[in-house]
Amino acid sequence: MNGHLEISYLADHPEVIPTLQEWFETEWAAYYGPGGPGCARHDLVRYAARDQLPVGLIASIDGQLCGITVLKADSLSTHTHLGPWVAAGLVAPAYRRRGIGARLIGRLEDVARQLGYLTIYAGTSTATGLLERRGWQFMERIRYDGEDVSIYQKALGPR
Repeated sequence: MNGHLEISYLADHPEVIPTLQEWFETEWAAYYGPGGPGCARHDLVRYAARDQLPVGLIASIDGQLCGITVLKADSLSTHTHLGPWVAAGLVAPAYRRRGIGARLIGRLEDVARQLGYLTIYAGTSTATGLLERRGWQFMERIRYDGEDVSIYQKALGPR
């Protein structure tokens, strides 16, 4: 990877929220776009926390925003008995396939550990390989909002 990758709390960089809002509205248009049920700005403001869920982490290379991921209490309405969840993982297209998503998830695992969680979960239709390479365990595949979603869990041992 060219340049210096820095991962930090979204809470420390609220100035990137408008950019992330555009990304969310583009990447998840059915949810965050016009007429969708979600409000990207509202969610991103909530993700700007550090000591309680939801906690957002952002990645930047030489000061250029390139990704985000979030640890939140719930994600899939069919699995409210599980949590917390790694969610809202997004790396800008120009920065994909460089290990940024893996680094973000690794740091989020550390944050979850620091907050006292022993197991975390993720639901994905696109990042199965990434999670499996990081040692996540496949649980089940479900149909959710018209997509095939794979649910994973990761047991967090002590650091």
